[in-house]
Amino acid sequence: MPRYLSIVHVDESSAPAGGPSEELMQRMGELIEEITKAGVMLDTAGLTPSAQGTTVRWEGGRLSVTDGPFTEAKEVIGGYALMQCKDKAEALEWTKRFLQVHEPFWTVSCEVREIAEG
Repeated sequence: MPRYLSIVHVDESSAPAGGPSEELMQRMGELIEEITKAGVMLDTAGLTPSAQGTTVRWEGGRLSVTDGPFTEAKEVIGGYALMQCKDKAEALEWTKRFLQVHEPFWTVSCEVREIAEG
Protein backbone atom coordinates (compact mmCIF):
# COMPACT_ATOMS: atom_id res chain seq x y z
CA MET A 1 0.00 0.00 0.00
CA PRO A 2 1.28 3.48 -0.80
CA ARG A 3 2.43 5.87 1.92
CA TYR A 4 1.43 9.52 2.01
CA LEU A 5 2.89 12.49 3.82
CA SER A 6 0.44 15.16 4.92
CA ILE A 7 2.42 18.34 5.60
CA VAL A 8 0.50 20.71 7.86
CA HIS A 9 0.87 24.40 6.98
CA VAL A 10 -0.23 26.89 9.64
CA ASP A 11 -0.73 30.63 9.39
CA GLU A 12 0.94 31.56 12.67
CA SER A 13 -0.87 34.93 12.72
CA SER A 14 -4.21 33.10 13.15
CA ALA A 15 -2.94 30.62 15.75
CA PRO A 16 -3.50 31.45 19.43
CA ALA A 17 -0.38 32.65 21.26
CA GLY A 18 -0.80 29.89 23.85
CA GLY A 19 -1.02 27.18 21.22
CA PRO A 20 -3.93 24.83 20.51
CA SER A 21 -6.79 24.72 23.03
CA GLU A 22 -7.31 21.70 25.27
CA GLU A 23 -10.51 20.96 23.38
CA LEU A 24 -8.67 20.96 20.04
CA MET A 25 -5.96 18.69 21.42
CA GLN A 26 -8.64 16.29 22.71
CA ARG A 27 -10.44 16.18 19.35
CA MET A 28 -7.13 15.73 17.56
CA GLY A 29 -6.11 12.95 19.93
CA GLU A 30 -9.40 11.12 19.37
CA LEU A 31 -9.00 11.36 15.59
CA ILE A 32 -5.38 10.21 15.71
CA GLU A 33 -6.47 7.23 17.81
CA GLU A 34 -9.14 6.40 15.22
CA ILE A 35 -6.66 6.69 12.33
CA THR A 36 -4.16 4.53 14.20
CA LYS A 37 -6.76 1.84 14.99
CA ALA A 38 -7.70 1.82 11.28
CA GLY A 39 -4.08 0.83 10.56
CA VAL A 40 -3.43 4.01 8.58
CA MET A 41 -1.29 6.24 10.83
CA LEU A 42 2.42 5.43 10.80
CA ASP A 43 3.70 8.57 12.53
CA THR A 44 2.55 12.09 13.35
CA ALA A 45 3.83 15.08 15.30
CA GLY A 46 3.50 18.81 15.66
CA LEU A 47 6.47 21.12 15.41
CA THR A 48 7.65 23.92 17.69
CA PRO A 49 6.93 27.50 16.54
CA SER A 50 9.02 28.85 13.66
CA ALA A 51 10.66 31.31 16.07
CA GLN A 52 12.55 28.30 17.45
CA GLY A 53 13.60 27.06 14.00
CA THR A 54 16.71 27.53 11.90
CA THR A 55 16.99 27.59 8.12
CA VAL A 56 20.12 26.23 6.47
CA ARG A 57 20.32 27.29 2.82
CA TRP A 58 22.63 26.28 -0.04
CA GLU A 59 22.75 28.93 -2.77
CA GLY A 60 25.44 29.96 -5.22
CA GLY A 61 27.87 27.44 -3.77
CA ARG A 62 27.60 28.88 -0.25
CA LEU A 63 25.84 27.90 2.96
CA SER A 64 23.92 30.35 5.10
CA VAL A 65 22.27 29.75 8.46
CA THR A 66 19.34 31.89 9.64
CA ASP A 67 17.65 31.56 13.02
CA GLY A 68 13.92 32.17 13.40
CA PRO A 69 11.61 33.91 13.69
CA PHE A 70 11.16 34.26 9.96
CA THR A 71 9.22 37.49 9.56
CA GLU A 72 8.80 37.05 5.80
CA ALA A 73 6.96 33.75 6.27
CA LYS A 74 3.20 33.95 6.80
CA GLU A 75 2.59 30.22 6.58
CA VAL A 76 4.91 27.69 8.24
CA ILE A 77 5.04 23.92 8.56
CA GLY A 78 3.34 23.14 11.84
CA GLY A 79 3.44 19.34 11.76
CA TYR A 80 3.03 16.23 9.66
CA ALA A 81 1.28 12.89 9.41
CA LEU A 82 2.73 9.82 7.71
CA MET A 83 -0.08 7.52 6.60
CA GLN A 84 -0.35 4.25 4.72
CA CYS A 85 -3.57 4.29 2.69
CA LYS A 86 -5.10 2.23 -0.09
CA ASP A 87 -5.05 5.31 -2.37
CA LYS A 88 -4.78 9.09 -2.45
CA ALA A 89 -8.54 9.49 -1.99
CA GLU A 90 -8.32 7.78 1.41
CA ALA A 91 -5.34 9.95 2.42
CA LEU A 92 -7.33 13.05 1.46
CA GLU A 93 -10.37 11.95 3.47
CA TRP A 94 -8.32 11.50 6.65
CA THR A 95 -6.60 14.85 6.01
CA LYS A 96 -9.95 16.63 5.60
CA ARG A 97 -11.14 15.18 8.89
CA PHE A 98 -7.94 16.38 10.58
CA LEU A 99 -8.47 19.93 9.31
CA GLN A 100 -12.10 19.95 10.46
CA VAL A 101 -11.20 19.40 14.14
CA HIS A 102 -9.72 22.93 14.23
CA GLU A 103 -11.72 25.91 15.43
CA PRO A 104 -12.90 28.33 12.69
CA PHE A 105 -10.30 31.01 13.52
CA TRP A 106 -7.40 28.74 12.48
CA THR A 107 -5.98 29.02 8.98
CA VAL A 108 -4.53 25.56 8.32
CA SER A 109 -3.87 23.64 5.13
CA CYS A 110 -2.27 20.30 4.35
CA GLU A 111 -0.18 19.33 1.38
CA VAL A 112 -0.70 15.60 0.72
CA ARG A 113 1.98 13.84 -1.30
CA GLU A 114 2.64 10.20 -2.05
CA ILE A 115 6.06 8.98 -0.97
CA ALA A 116 8.13 7.79 -3.91
CA GLU A 117 9.00 4.15 -3.30
CA GLY A 118 12.25 2.61 -4.63
